[in-house]
Amino acid sequence: MTDKCPFQADLMNPMTHNRGLPFDAFARLRSEQPVSYQNGAPGTGGDYWAITRREELDFVSKNPTQFSSSINLAHPQPGGSDPESMEIMRQLIINMDPPDHIKYRRVVSNAFTSKAVDALEPLMRDYAKNIIDKVIPRGECEFVSEVAAEMPLFVICSLMEMPAEKRQKFSSLVDVMIGMDDPEMDVSAEDGQLAAAQIFEIAMELAANHKADPKGGTVIDALLNGVVEGESLNEFEFCSFFLILIAGAVETTRTATSQGMRLLIENPDQHQLLIDSPGLIPDAVEEILRFYPPFIQMQRTATADVTLGEKKIRKGDLVRLFYPSVNHDPEQFGGDADVFDITRGQRMKDLKNQHRTFGVGQHFCIGSHLARKELSVMFEEIVPRMRNPRLKSAPHNLVSNFIPGIKEMHISFDTEAK
Repeated sequence: MTDKCPFQADLMNPMTHNRGLPFDAFARLRSEQPVSYQNGAPGTGGDYWAITRREELDFVSKNPTQFSSSINLAHPQPGGSDPESMEIMRQLIINMDPPDHIKYRRVVSNAFTSKAVDALEPLMRDYAKNIIDKVIPRGECEFVSEVAAEMPLFVICSLMEMPAEKRQKFSSLVDVMIGMDDPEMDVSAEDGQLAAAQIFEIAMELAANHKADPKGGTVIDALLNGVVEGESLNEFEFCSFFLILIAGAVETTRTATSQGMRLLIENPDQHQLLIDSPGLIPDAVEEILRFYPPFIQMQRTATADVTLGEKKIRKGDLVRLFYPSVNHDPEQFGGDADVFDITRGQRMKDLKNQHRTFGVGQHFCIGSHLARKELSVMFEEIVPRMRNPRLKSAPHNLVSNFIPGIKEMHISFDTEAK
């Protein structure tokens, strides 16, 4: 029987992350047992190994034959633990192992290249201006719904050829799927499955519309024309791709934008730096992504006995990769790793490749360039126009062990420099 770590951090309890990511607990684990055996409630998969240091996280991520995303899934929700639900979830690209993952990833890779994303910048910028125009006259807003959620929803729906009248409905369905940990949202597994089914219906309708009026260069076009081993995607594969790509694209950027604004409000000196030197915004985006990544953890399953960080991991053991901890490792980011510093990229030229917010290895986020572009464009519009931003009340956080999201954040601001 594997000995439990003396320090049990309760990392799979959604409430552990509700008041802010537990950086003190992560620091203790990195220092004392960077590979530690932790208690886990049956509803979260049971006991597991917590990986809190980059060296071990990279090893697990880059060795999918030893650490499977498919056996017990990389992120087993929404749905249940019954064999039928598990088999359905294994067909999502996030839960695939090689060689299937590599073959299916190629289907949409061309839709998310740097060239393809850069071509969207004028569209993004016009929409970002429109978002800010709507709230500026009031001097206050609910930042998450009125600002942070708008850009990623608009961009990904444009890529998916989704009509404007369907966007809010789609956003609500994504919220249901994301909110399954949160008791305030009162979402059951059945609710999550129903939301997924409704998203599938939207996907099929959009596919029919595209076939009637094809448009090149969109994600729908890439999916419908994608070929795996000489065959087009079947209906379920198409809908599964649609679900995971669009839900991930919306939630990741919404959370990063919301948490980024919170960090700038709580660090007014950093906000002033951006006002004085707007050229620092790309560096600020990387620091936001490093400091408060929009995913807390992903899961793997050991396929054989393996020694990792001087610990003996047994075949079948669950392994969880904690990205916020790795991104605050002083061995990688220096003694001020717990300080939010938008000039870090000036001192650490390879910062974007050093943090692990978008993962590493075969499951590196296919939409990373899109997320970075959206964040840069949004903050280029937010910073000069929302002056002296402040919180009107404490942010209302999502209860989750997966996404450190903000459900509501009411802010006020000056519209002219004072």
